[in-house]
Amino acid sequence: MKVLQSLLFLCLLPISSYGEIKKTEKSLFSTSDGEVVDLEQILEKPLLLQVVKEVPVFSDHTGAHRLGALPAGQNVRLEAITDKAYKVLGKGKRHGIAGWVTPTAFHSTNPHFIEDLKKLHARQIQVRQFIAAKKAAIGMTLHELSLAKGKPTKSSDRKTAEGSSGFWEFIEYEEKKIYDTRIDRNTGMVYRVLSHIEQIERSKTRVEFHNDLVTAIEENSDEGEGNVRIVVPPLILAW
Repeated sequence: MKVLQSLLFLCLLPISSYGEIKKTEKSLFSTSDGEVVDLEQILEKPLLLQVVKEVPVFSDHTGAHRLGALPAGQNVRLEAITDKAYKVLGKGKRHGIAGWVTPTAFHSTNPHFIEDLKKLHARQIQVRQFIAAKKAAIGMTLHELSLAKGKPTKSSDRKTAEGSSGFWEFIEYEEKKIYDTRIDRNTGMVYRVLSHIEQIERSKTRVEFHNDLVTAIEENSDEGEGNVRIVVPPLILAW
């Protein structure tokens, strides 16, 4: 979490000229069916954007219902994104307004800011899938790793002038019931009784990290884990 917060930053920029848009805002929304990434769950400090042209605001990322308009010349807070739409909080013509707009409403001296936010969105969707599957991946933050795997069974953390490094180890167990065979003295019948329950190690995952990022994964499992899982490290966004 701290890595994401420290790497994502914003510098407000003066308004500059913006090209004519061939497609309408509605048609741009109609193609946006991606998953929503809530930035408030990622960033501790809000990310601000500058509005360079008045733009319609919609109730959801598909443009189903128009709520009003977002006037130009103001800074709005970016709250969530899909691959093609942004949810923002700003001021309408009369009242505050929160809803979905297209990236065409904003401008930056960084010509790749829309592309960079798409990369951030793609990364978070991939991380979300690994978390749902309870899998570790190289490039995850320790916060994301804890969401995927929970609290480590063992851990080690070494701090130096270059930062911190160490490992987290996750061990999964399964119960195995052990029975004793006995003979009834009166009837001669053979029967089993539960003797005890053993904890058998089913799988072990050792994750190495450096400066809050997962750098290596070692897995031991009877089922096998297949290919190495890798995600892009947290991105640096510059405005």
